[in-house]
Amino acid sequence: MNFLSFLSYEKPYIVLYLISFLISAAIFFTDINGSLAWGTFLYAFALSSIVLIGFLLYRYQQNLRVIRQLERADYDSLSLEGEFAKTHIDELKREHIREMNRIQDRQKEHYDFIVSWFHEIKTPIAVLRLLQQTDMDAGNLREEITKIENYVDQALYYAKLDSFNQDYDIQKCDIIKILKDIVKSHSKTFISKNIRIHIQADMLEVQSDPKWLQFIVNQLLTNSLKYTEPGGEITISISETPQEKQLLIRDNGIGISQKDLPRVFNRGFTGETGRLYSKSTGMGLYLAQQLSNKLGHYISCTSNVREYTQFIVHFPLDSDPFLIMQKTHDE
Repeated sequence: MNFLSFLSYEKPYIVLYLISFLISAAIFFTDINGSLAWGTFLYAFALSSIVLIGFLLYRYQQNLRVIRQLERADYDSLSLEGEFAKTHIDELKREHIREMNRIQDRQKEHYDFIVSWFHEIKTPIAVLRLLQQTDMDAGNLREEITKIENYVDQALYYAKLDSFNQDYDIQKCDIIKILKDIVKSHSKTFISKNIRIHIQADMLEVQSDPKWLQFIVNQLLTNSLKYTEPGGEITISISETPQEKQLLIRDNGIGISQKDLPRVFNRGFTGETGRLYSKSTGMGLYLAQQLSNKLGHYISCTSNVREYTQFIVHFPLDSDPFLIMQKTHDE
């Protein structure tokens, strides 16, 4: 900042000075009792001009000092608007830091997931290579291929999570039909582990996206299959309250400890169960919950170690006026 550009910002002070001086001069000249003394007038003008120049030089030095201290957080503002700008800039800096931290956390989580995903998918691939070198059992082959497909689906849906609003279609779905198709796709696993499946419902219509809902329910059922020991059972049932419809998936597997239960839907969380009984990315339940929330549903979980684990998918009751009108018209 040079002195001329500084003066352009100090115009209000200069105009105020000139107006004050002109008012004083007008009073001096209109005083009928006074005599015109041009020397005295010019002397007063010169003194006040020197005071103004001194004041402007002082303000200029103050501005230069503040400009040099802008990098410091404790610099002193010279005006009210400067103080406001300082506060606003400080808030912008804090928000920038928060956003950078969020981005870094997101990048770290993404990196952790990718690394974990690669480690996970290497296991079934290694098993397939071993099966290739021995007498290949069709049941084991299908099971390992299913694992690979599930891991690939997790990566695909994780990648689509941020652009979800561009790829969904809410419609009426029969979740029991969707669930039966999923059970059928896992039939070999049910047979090989001798796990019984009880579906205690014929139909449950909900408003959702069939494709995303299939992925959500598949993650819950896969989780139950993974942690239910051979000879166990999984029960599917439904419930309806005045506020919502519910899909209940309950198994009598190894369960989840009470200290881990509040965190089962956290990103990358595996807990004691995931560490002791099976390697896991900790992404299946996280993705299921996130997608459920985006569809207007949510998932809850209750469990006791060595007794049971129950996942409940909560669906709000149909409240779309168009769908209600359409249903009334059809009836």
